[in-house]
Amino acid sequence: MRIRFWGVRGSIPVCGAEYLRYGGNTACVEVRDSKNELTIIDAGTGIRRLGKELLAAGAKSCRILLTHSHWDHIMGFPFFEPLYRKSFAIELIGCPHAKSAVKDMVANIMRAPNFPVDFDDVSASVKSARSCNGLFRSMAIEPVPLNHPNGGNGYIFREDGKKFVFLTDNELLSSHKGGLDFPGYVKACKGADLLVHDADYLPDEYSSRIGWGHSTPELALELAMQSGVKRLGLFHHNQDRADSQVDEIVNNCRARAQKAGLRLEIFAAAEDMRIEV
Repeated sequence: MRIRFWGVRGSIPVCGAEYLRYGGNTACVEVRDSKNELTIIDAGTGIRRLGKELLAAGAKSCRILLTHSHWDHIMGFPFFEPLYRKSFAIELIGCPHAKSAVKDMVANIMRAPNFPVDFDDVSASVKSARSCNGLFRSMAIEPVPLNHPNGGNGYIFREDGKKFVFLTDNELLSSHKGGLDFPGYVKACKGADLLVHDADYLPDEYSSRIGWGHSTPELALELAMQSGVKRLGLFHHNQDRADSQVDEIVNNCRARAQKAGLRLEIFAAAEDMRIEV
């Protein structure tokens, strides 16, 4: 599996000199299997640049997995240029939602007066599906319930004995309808080659935001350590978190892992970062 990050920011896109290294676009991640088949996780603002690159490369289709319908994860969809090409085919998946609900996730933001082009008027062939639990050519995809207000799903990707777990917008120390408890997430992540997890709040910030649906870097690290994962990527960086602050978070997590005697690779996801699993 080859993974590329197109947007790693949470809540709202940001710009400025203090965000240049990690980037300011909201959630969008590219996953390619050994057959080069493309799966896109979420349609935050990072999907705009991805769309342009796909067309430049002559791509004709893609699959988009939506974790949930909060706006920072779908707000880039109307600006995904392949939508306006007749030759392009898009499969929308947002399990466990019904087919109509998956379509509504993105169609609602394109309805007047929110956007000048209605979803029903796009040129591409767009199909929605409910099921995402199964084998897509060479790569298997399994949903994992998120602990987040209004629900949602993270995903486990498996191919050739490798395992990649993606859990954005996941509050590890709170209980939301449909979510798992901490041991449940440990079981889901067990032995993963790569875990990418929400790390939005610092501990002092989290104390006043309990129930908002996000975790701290320390909690993501604890999950990684208990799960025995090989690599941990911190994701969904807070909109106010400058590059230097993200660096400090990563260094603190690395120090904790080293003190525990673990050989755990830790990094903060950044736009255009590429990883092979």
